[in-house]
Amino acid sequence: MRCAVVGAGSWGSAVSWLLGTKGHEVALWARDSALAATLNKTRHNPRYISSVELPSTVEATAEPTQALCGAELVVLATPSSAVRTVARMLAGQLAADTPLVVLSKGIEHETGKLILDVLGEELGAPGRLAVLSGPNHAEEVALGKVSATLIASECPKTAELFQEAFSTPYFRAYTSTDVTGVQLCGAAKNVIAIACGVAAELGYGDNTSAVLMTRGLAEISRLVTACGGQAQTCMGLAGMGDLVVTCTSLHSRNRSFGSALARHMELREYENKTHMVVEGALACRSIPVLADAHGVDVPISRCVRDLVWGHGSVESMISELMARPLIPEFQFDC
Repeated sequence: MRCAVVGAGSWGSAVSWLLGTKGHEVALWARDSALAATLNKTRHNPRYISSVELPSTVEATAEPTQALCGAELVVLATPSSAVRTVARMLAGQLAADTPLVVLSKGIEHETGKLILDVLGEELGAPGRLAVLSGPNHAEEVALGKVSATLIASECPKTAELFQEAFSTPYFRAYTSTDVTGVQLCGAAKNVIAIACGVAAELGYGDNTSAVLMTRGLAEISRLVTACGGQAQTCMGLAGMGDLVVTCTSLHSRNRSFGSALARHMELREYENKTHMVVEGALACRSIPVLADAHGVDVPISRCVRDLVWGHGSVESMISELMARPLIPEFQFDC
């Protein structure tokens, strides 16, 4: 198939490698013409996963029209904050039935909308849209290390199309129709990973990390079900799987930012230094608002928001969380 990958960051480069090694013809769109030229000349991305060699089936371009021409499927690999802008650019260049899968994990801050809702507004035809999410660090996917992912779409045939396009002997794709649950898990786990990075940097130990991940999963589950998603999604690849890897891996930019935050590095400085967007830093502002709208308690996310945006301290976060009322771990309606 002819595939267009929009975005030449770490994920865009890794997915281009994955699709290209499977034999698909890949057009990789990079905003920077100099970067596109370097990719084609050296077959390496000097900014992200630079050790990985792109196959000859991948051709980079700085011209969106060239990248999208004849595309049978599109992969959107931009930060969540850029999705609406990029979608408007795509709207005039894609056929109305071209399948599109988004890799972004976030919530639009200005509107509180999930990414597929944003794309649906700009592109229409929600049945052709899908989201890919799971424990898939680009650095390992592009080395062919065994990984698995989840592809969700309102239309099962769309999810199955991308499942077939992405699956290899070392990258296994599953499908789901729970687009709400998959997207919320993908956004919220980044927030919990920031908390884990802070705790690890300050020496709070494995017990603390386990508590943050477990109780973090509990608040993610509450939010998912309140918003109409499926509880079982939270126990799968897009939920627990992605949460574990993002909270523990040295590849995790959100966990890494948490460590930097504990050393008093501000968000802008971290992103300028790493050339990466910290999705959890944006999501921690949107998730409490969404939770309030649905009457859901998300204490860890609120504490992370206060830490990141300058209204709290680690000490106050710990005191607040540990002083919460003592309750049963699981509460059931009788």
